[in-house]
Amino acid sequence: MNTDTAPATGGVILSETAAKEIQKIIKEQELDAEKVRLRVGVKGGGCSGFSYLLDLTETQKDTDEVFERHGIKIICDPKSLLYLDGVTIDFKDELMQRGFVFNNPNATSSCGCGSSFSV
Repeated sequence: MNTDTAPATGGVILSETAAKEIQKIIKEQELDAEKVRLRVGVKGGGCSGFSYLLDLTETQKDTDEVFERHGIKIICDPKSLLYLDGVTIDFKDELMQRGFVFNNPNATSSCGCGSSFSV
């Protein structure tokens, strides 16, 4: 398992701000913080070809890659990790934008809303 002390590149990286927002959501939804995982993935679709997936789940597959960042356990299936290796997930709370933001070094382009990308 990769932890906060892992290099800043590789795997799925979660900013401290995003981790705090996820912890807040876990608490608000009264989820078991010890069991819940942040599933990160991609699916075909969206205006640029692929869409990002974020989900809180207690279901983890044996084939999932596991990362831990700022106390949040992150899981990602191997196929999605091909597109998400090195991605940084941040959380923005600004006047014109509020939500999770993906900074993906593998994306060759992304849509204006930032929720889909192409490679």
